[in-house]
Amino acid sequence: MTDLPADAVCIGESMAMLVPEDASPITDRSRFVVRVGGAESNVAVSLARLGHRSRWVSALGADPFGRIVLDDVAGAGVDTSFVVTDDAAPTGIYAKDPQGPSTRVHYYRRGSAASRMDVTGIDPAAAEGAGVVHLSGTTPALSESCRRLTRAVVADRALGTATVSFDVNYRPGLWSVAEAAGELAAIARRADIVFVGRDEAATLWGTDTAEDVRDLLPEPAVLVVKDGATGASVHGPDGTTWADALRVPVVETVGAGDAFAAGWLSAWLRGLGPECSLRLGHLVASRAVQIVGDCPEVPPRDEIDRYLGLQEERA
Repeated sequence: MTDLPADAVCIGESMAMLVPEDASPITDRSRFVVRVGGAESNVAVSLARLGHRSRWVSALGADPFGRIVLDDVAGAGVDTSFVVTDDAAPTGIYAKDPQGPSTRVHYYRRGSAASRMDVTGIDPAAAEGAGVVHLSGTTPALSESCRRLTRAVVADRALGTATVSFDVNYRPGLWSVAEAAGELAAIARRADIVFVGRDEAATLWGTDTAEDVRDLLPEPAVLVVKDGATGASVHGPDGTTWADALRVPVVETVGAGDAFAAGWLSAWLRGLGPECSLRLGHLVASRAVQIVGDCPEVPPRDEIDRYLGLQEERA
């Protein structure tokens, strides 16, 4: 990897993913392929494919699954030099059980190497000069030490002055609404950029509209509220901007939120406005929902620029 600072640093757990090779529901006859998935590394991989210098910070077990995860993420062009190996804990595993677009996910991650992460184990040099540090609400759900890590990075800026991006990413399989609602709101209020689904905000905080979410979270400079297949809105210093989602065939939706965040952050890192950020988020997410894996291939930069109308503006 280059010695230049990372454009984006993504911190969080990634796991080996077991997927039925025929993309059918799991049965006693299923044969599995091993893939890799995790919210923050998904964002890092998509950002790398979008042409950015991205870095993933995490912990893995000293086991074959850890090697698979590390090789996969590094092979996508992500800097993994700050990933540590924990000899005393395993790499997390999860299984996808395809049920059409509403794929079920079964986690086997309790006591994983990543769940033992703490801010004291992260070298501040990982985020030195970075444009953005990105985390999600999955991390504070893993353990008390991971909760302290998230608070330290978001609220205390333990890794420096980079812009902090936080995807609420509530996972009911990891913690209850009663436990998660206050914690996730408190973390979101200290971030600079926040991503949240309108549906998960309703589950966590009882809000109905994107405007309700903004009233609940007025502190972040930028709030992005996603409304599934309908579209998404940005609430920021210049007001509110909406963009419709793209209509595409859906294989499954797992990973779409991470893809959207990567597309949005890519445009933001390039200094593009809220409409371009939303449109690029939707474009990358539309690629994610058409595959079984979490990290889609993305169009080349010139094709993206044509889609965003940037080449016409420069002509």
